[in-house]
Amino acid sequence: MAIGVWISLIAYFVLMIAIGFYAMRKATSTSEDYMLGGRALSPQVAALSAGASDMSGWLLLGLPGAMFVSGLGSAWIGIGLLVGALFNWILVAPRLREQTVHYGNAITIPAFLANRFPTQAMSLRTVSAIVIVIFFAVYTASGLVAGGKLFESAFSEVINIGGLSDYAVGVIITLVVVLAYTVVGGFLAVSMTDFVQGCIMMLALVIMPMVVIFGEGGGGFSQASQTLNEVDPTLLSWTEGLTFIGWLSAVAWGLGYFGQPHIIVRFMAIRSLKDVPTARNIGMSWMLVSLVGAVALGLFGRAYAVRNGMDVQDPETIFIILANLLFHPLITGFLYAALLAAIMSTISSQLLVSSSSLTEDFYRLFLNKEATEKESVRVGRISVVLVGLVAAIIASDPDSQVLGLVSNAWAGFGAAFGPVIILSLMWSRTNGAGAIAGMIVGAATVMIWILLGWNGEFMGGPGVYEIIPGFIASFIAIMVVSSVTEDAGEYQHISR
Repeated sequence: MAIGVWISLIAYFVLMIAIGFYAMRKATSTSEDYMLGGRALSPQVAALSAGASDMSGWLLLGLPGAMFVSGLGSAWIGIGLLVGALFNWILVAPRLREQTVHYGNAITIPAFLANRFPTQAMSLRTVSAIVIVIFFAVYTASGLVAGGKLFESAFSEVINIGGLSDYAVGVIITLVVVLAYTVVGGFLAVSMTDFVQGCIMMLALVIMPMVVIFGEGGGGFSQASQTLNEVDPTLLSWTEGLTFIGWLSAVAWGLGYFGQPHIIVRFMAIRSLKDVPTARNIGMSWMLVSLVGAVALGLFGRAYAVRNGMDVQDPETIFIILANLLFHPLITGFLYAALLAAIMSTISSQLLVSSSSLTEDFYRLFLNKEATEKESVRVGRISVVLVGLVAAIIASDPDSQVLGLVSNAWAGFGAAFGPVIILSLMWSRTNGAGAIAGMIVGAATVMIWILLGWNGEFMGGPGVYEIIPGFIASFIAIMVVSSVTEDAGEYQHISR
């Protein structure tokens, strides 16, 4: 592997760790500093942090891989996400920023729900913390799988550490670097690195498709389209070969946004309510450019591979293959850094949210209610490491598919928390019993759906994405249970 690649990657690693130490000096003295950045994020940092922590390695591996295989029919996932993210910024962001402060200055989602519904506080914090830790262990593992695939594909037979496979080395290096800046700098470090990583990701997703389409061997837009038509005309069709259930399962990814703790926690950390519209505009613009780039990369990457006789065994590695083939080593290293940026930005956010729940909603709730701020920060750092190690164990299987792991975790959070967050912010009749019922029913429905294999095949037809039944069941459970039960004192003013 050319020295230029290593120079770019090492520079990227050093920059991330340097940001972590800078953040440690700025905002790690209290729990609110370490876990929420002191609620002082600028709209620019909040927007790109939300976007970068959202998209993960899925943006550069999973989505291009799906486009490579299925064509434009898979782009409906991106459209669903774009619409879901917009409504999340409009409906949830301003209300959550305001109400988490109003209800006891909550710094975690479980704490907000407990403060919002005080008669069920203990149960809510316990159930929500369990859901967060379980699903984030799987979600974090998806990021480590992506890191392992990068090193396996890009550095095959280059790294030899103790007889470990390239995949295992990739998982370890990815985890170690993320732990370094997350443990040291907390939420501010995660958010600042997300901002840098988001810029790198977007730039890579502009450069790569342009070179693939118009560079040497690409043939231009018209010839690339002709090649795809010759391979399979359905690749350029939005609907051909796509059933209604398949379309619904794709766009339903957008429902997941309302319940993703690592994304909505950014809304809680924006420095003021008036900054939310600015952050929304920046975030949605970034997301649109990035998704279009990922779709174009996968689709026209297929045309490039066919035109040049390339054998792509794993479609999810098309970004890695093209980065190594088409660019100068220094640029290749930058593109690898973009992929690592996508991976690490999400992993760090997920580790921190899991750590926050373990610290605030378990340690301080059950083990040491009188814990000092210094002790809480220390426990938070230990929790980051523990969750990371569990995720590494889950990610140890090199045959894991990034998109599959992400879809399961995304559905779990979307169904468990999405309806609860929406109704707790917008429907004054919601009560604690309803919130608990919604979380349990949503999470259980998703897990049962997956175990029964109904996300792959349902009633003899195509599978139904598990977030659909989970979200609907959770929504109904909250409304029914809240309507037939009464929790005195919980019907408080809801911001409009």
